[in-house]
Parts: sequence; C-alpha cells; structure tokens
Amino acid sequence: MHNFLPIAYFENQFIPFAEAKLSIATHALHYGTGAFGGLRGIPDPQNSAQILLFRLDRHCLRLSQSARFLHFDLPADKIEHTIREFIQKNQPQTSFYIRPFVYTSDLGIAPRLHNIEKNFFVYGLELDDYLPPDGVSCRLSSWCRQADLSLPLRGKISGAYITSSLAKTEAVASGFDEAILMNSQGKVSEASGMNIFIVRQGKLIAPSFEQDILEGITRDTILQLAQDMGITVVERPVDKSELLIAEEVFLSGTAAKITPVKQIENYQTPLERPITEMLRHKLTAITENRDPQYQHWVFPIPLTAKL
Repeated sequence: MHNFLPIAYFENQFIPFAEAKLSIATHALHYGTGAFGGLRGIPDPQNSAQILLFRLDRHCLRLSQSARFLHFDLPADKIEHTIREFIQKNQPQTSFYIRPFVYTSDLGIAPRLHNIEKNFFVYGLELDDYLPPDGVSCRLSSWCRQADLSLPLRGKISGAYITSSLAKTEAVASGFDEAILMNSQGKVSEASGMNIFIVRQGKLIAPSFEQDILEGITRDTILQLAQDMGITVVERPVDKSELLIAEEVFLSGTAAKITPVKQIENYQTPLERPITEMLRHKLTAITENRDPQYQHWVFPIPLTAKL
C-alpha cells in the first residue's frame, strides 16, 4: 500500500493526486512512449523547515535528455522549477520519492513520435528502504538486457522496463530478491533497476557504458567518491565468472541507494564488505548534508507556506 503525496502536477497545473487521471486511450499507455526520472527527498536532519534533494540538477538534465528521444523539448530548468514547487505544495514531513514523467499524451493508435502531443507530470510517494539494507540475494536472469542498437538506453524510456519487470518477477518467483541481467554479449550489465559494482583486489569495478547500462546518477556519484577516497576505479566489461568470485558486490540507484549483494545464485559473497560500507556511509552523510566537501550536490528546498 503506497502513501502518495496529496498534490500532483498534471496537465500544467497542481491538482489533488486523486484527480490526476489519464484516458485508457492515452498513446504512451499502449506503446511505452514515455520517459521517467526518480529522486529521493528527505527532511533536513539539521533544519526541519526544508527538504533535501540529491543532485537535483543532474536528475532534471537526464530527464530533459530522455525527453529528446521522444522528440519533446522539455528544458531541465522547467523540470527543476516544477519539482521545487511540487515540494512546497505538498509539504512532505518524511522521506519520499518523486516520479517525474514525460509521455505522448494524445489519444491515438498509431505508433509514432511526430505530430503527436506530449506532456509532463510529477507525483510522489512516501518511501523508506526500497531493498533490504542488510543485503539481497540475486539470480542471473534468463532475460537479456536490451542493446542500445534497438533502444535508446541512455534515457529512462518506460517501454524498456518490460525486461526489468520480467527479470524481477522471475527472480522473486525463484526465491531471490533481485535479478542481474547480462547483455547480448554475455557480459554483466545491470540489475532490474539498479547499476552493479564489484570489488576485486581492492579495486572498484563497474560495467562500462558500452555494456548497455543506464547512465546512473548514483553510479556516477559512487565513482567520483571512490576516486576522491583513493580507491582505484575501473570501468570495463565484467564476466559472469568474475561476478561469482568477487570480494564484494553491491547495487546502486536512487531508490536502492547502495545495497550489498550477499548471494548470487548458489554462491555466497564474503561477509566483510569494507569498500561497500565506506561508500555507503559516505553517501548517507552527503545526502543528509553532513559533508561540506559535497554540499554542491545537495539542494535544500524550503518548506514555505502552501502556494
């Protein structure tokens, strides 16, 4: 049961969430011609009069770029302004998740992106931990991650997430928490909605962009933090066998944050995860605005009176 924030942005206005309705003939519903973003918001532990958003500018830029794949010109600054106002309208008092979404809003049946209306909405819901923070079990999915040759994987295109949905359900039905997808070349790509990292011989290794991964914002954050902390970072292809013998494995994403992987198929990962824990503690401190070095990544949004 989700607790949705009471106000949504829909069709260029703020209205009660319960009144934001789409027609069953909406084009994007039929063809997956939408793109979405996702941001976490938390009450500022040091100032109850404001909300903290992590890397708001980067999230808005990525959604704006995703919209371009739909032939929709949606400037990043418009997205940011809408999200700021969305927070002030809702006055959230607990941790929450924001879902901005761009889509083809016409009522029609022809699959196309030209000569068709596009639109943009924002809603939110209360959200604590998306995955168990003590670690998850994963299976290697029988489903293959799509290739950028057939889908624009640098965008969060909604239609692409059928594969994620199939993989996630397959994993849970098999007794696991999460799925890890390989790409068409048999290399490790990502989880159902998260990027993946491994540690070998003290080095942090991440599948590189040509492995058909999403350009994750949390992924980018972790790579920068690791370099700043003196950890050797390598972006390259990762084999299945290397995944199974890694010293540490973890998933990353806006919802998942940093989540350790404790089991892959019938292989247990080591209990000691020094690099994972170092990065997790660092990321938590930054998102709570307790690390002056990275304050430029944190966007305080004042909870002014409802507009």
